[in-house]
Amino acid sequence: MLPLLFAFGAIALVLALILVLRLHAFLALLIASFAMGLAAGLPVPQVLKSIQAGFADALGFISVVVGLGAMIGGYLEHSGGGVSLADWLIARFGRDKSAWALAVAAFLVGLPIFFEVGFIILAPLVFSLTREGKRSLIIYGMAMAAPLTVLHSMIPPHPAPAAAAQLLGVDLGQAILYGMLISIPMTLAGGMWYGGWMGRRMNLPVPANAMQPERSANPPSPWSIIFLLILPVLLIVGATLAPKNPFWALVGHPFSALLIALLAAMIMLGNMRGLNRDQIANIAMKSLVPVGSLLLIMGAGGAFKQIIVDTGAGAMAGKALAATPVSPLLAGFLIALGIRVAQGSATVAIITAAGIMALIVKVLPNYHPLAMYLAVCCGGSSVSHVNDAGFWLVQQYFGTTVPETLKSWTAMKVVSAIVGLGLVFIFDAFAR
Repeated sequence: MLPLLFAFGAIALVLALILVLRLHAFLALLIASFAMGLAAGLPVPQVLKSIQAGFADALGFISVVVGLGAMIGGYLEHSGGGVSLADWLIARFGRDKSAWALAVAAFLVGLPIFFEVGFIILAPLVFSLTREGKRSLIIYGMAMAAPLTVLHSMIPPHPAPAAAAQLLGVDLGQAILYGMLISIPMTLAGGMWYGGWMGRRMNLPVPANAMQPERSANPPSPWSIIFLLILPVLLIVGATLAPKNPFWALVGHPFSALLIALLAAMIMLGNMRGLNRDQIANIAMKSLVPVGSLLLIMGAGGAFKQIIVDTGAGAMAGKALAATPVSPLLAGFLIALGIRVAQGSATVAIITAAGIMALIVKVLPNYHPLAMYLAVCCGGSSVSHVNDAGFWLVQQYFGTTVPETLKSWTAMKVVSAIVGLGLVFIFDAFAR
């Protein structure tokens, strides 16, 4: 059982390096990979080979998906398409149902755009609607924040779910399709139901320094934005539904689907809006800047997983779990939740938990990789508190106190994650 003990020790080392020494997650995972491999008695050349192989295996697919998705988001942000889409939906829904319009807009914008970027784009609209509707900021704020944060943890091409799908061997089309199906009730429960319930009990005004939404003088058509946002999803899902069709196999592969959507965005949101080639290229380059750190974390997560594989700890853990009454789905959820609570990052929590569970569940009977993927993502999407940068982004923008942020944002995350886990168990029961 020594390799299994070394694995638990390596996980504890990762958390200690991040929480106590404040090391970047990439360095923490890499150091823990070396420490576990050497402690478990692997020869030095084998340790180096395992780390290299795990790093390459994790990034060989994910780096392309994340990079293309980030560039699509960059053109959407630069064009002002997110605000334009939200304005259009609010006009269609009516002011009385503007919270629903904001939630739909955030759901669409959140498909390719990272949580922080989408939040900053749409937060000024929350302030405007709060002033006009004379209702609590929490009602509109949670309606906007819930879909953005849920999608960031549940649906590729966002980094954490994309990496989790790769580690667990889940088809990306299925990950997107079922991730969306579960994300909708998670958003409704957390953002609309809980956000509305808490908003009636916590009447928060607009902060004094709140920004007004920046609207482009010549915004893109809302229909063009909707088309660009759902195009790659439709192509990937189409390939999943028709796997033997050569045409869909080509255009529906995540690489080609996202590339097609990116080229369409470059034309529709760049060339057709008067941008020259240098400007179009600069938007793409700027959008890739925040991706570098995420890719390093994903690669190090893959290296950590490979070390666990090569020491035999994964198979041992699987056999031990199979001998207990604990549901593997609940175990995956709790591992991701525990890592999220301890160190704050949903990306690190989901990738680390997926790497651990990928080695365990393969030796279990009736294993369904898609259900485990969804459970791990739900766990990583859960508790966000004071060690999470997203917590402070919400607190600062909405001008809430720490207790108010815990009651609104943190509790909303918990509600949506619990609803998601319940749906995963229902899905697993029917999938068996």
